[in-house]
Amino acid sequence: MPHHVTLDVADPDEVLRGAMTRGHTRAQLFRRGAGAVVAGGLVIGGLPAVAEGKPSAALDARVLNFALLLEYLESEFYVQAVAGGALSGRLLEFARTVRDHELAHVEFLAKALGSAAIPKPTFDFQGTTTDATKFAATAMVLEDLGVMAYDGQGYKLRPKTLAAAATIVSVEARHAAWIRHIMGVSPAPTDLNRQLGRNEVEAQVAATGFVKA
Repeated sequence: MPHHVTLDVADPDEVLRGAMTRGHTRAQLFRRGAGAVVAGGLVIGGLPAVAEGKPSAALDARVLNFALLLEYLESEFYVQAVAGGALSGRLLEFARTVRDHELAHVEFLAKALGSAAIPKPTFDFQGTTTDATKFAATAMVLEDLGVMAYDGQGYKLRPKTLAAAATIVSVEARHAAWIRHIMGVSPAPTDLNRQLGRNEVEAQVAATGFVKA
């Protein structure tokens, strides 16, 4: 993964100002398979609005901050899962490997964003990291969601930033295939991957109840 990408953001405060399928089906999967609790509408603090517009450093920063929130979520999920002691065998190998990848993604995005990077939220994974069955179901949904979110935002980036983001999404796709294989479902269920817009991804992350502040 290239580590030379940086963003020239003239006004980080402006970048950070403002405001994550299948609609409700995926949110329901979180509730049924992963055991997540949906308790009203959750406002995700610090998530920047990804406005449409001409590619620019500021737009790159907004998109990468959106990606950074997802990487914070995923990395902390795997950190807690590995530390929780409920995983063994192939699931533990998967969790350890993906934990290290997601932490590297956080470091890469935070370095690229510099002072414009949003702070890491706090998370409550509601028992999904301490139960192997819930962990596997949640991991599959998170990895699928992450790939579709990257795909849905990448076109807004300038070429240099897009190239860097592509090195992340290709790894995320491998994670999604790996956990699907472990769970005994098709690693490649469709011929074309679906893209998700910011509002769809934001709603699905909020529905998990994992992000607290």
